[in-house]
Amino acid sequence: MYQRKIPIDYTCGLIVAMEVFGSKWKFCLLDEISKGIKRPKDLVNVITGITKRVLQNQLKELEFHGLIGKTVYNEIPLRVEYYLTETGESLMPLISALDKWGLEFAPQLKNILENQTAEVES
Repeated sequence: MYQRKIPIDYTCGLIVAMEVFGSKWKFCLLDEISKGIKRPKDLVNVITGITKRVLQNQLKELEFHGLIGKTVYNEIPLRVEYYLTETGESLMPLISALDKWGLEFAPQLKNILENQTAEVES
């Protein structure tokens, strides 16, 4: 895992939150795990664009921060399932609100990006 050179300012909630969620995929992973998708291969299939390597790193960090836990089944082939911890569950209202906001903002973002593309092409 990445070793920080600059210490975390624990007096700023936003900096603490960015330390825990500062990646492209963590909110998506928590959302899907909350919906019952628990196995890595299923997460790769449902989250468009995430690679297996990135998935493993993100799951490891979420587990390290105490947002998810995992159960390893002693089977062949090995089976691993992830679940939300109590701390992870406490984030679901925030994640749901962000999802709602993102869906409402999506048409506006689409227009912004299309206009930017049109300006570049002119």
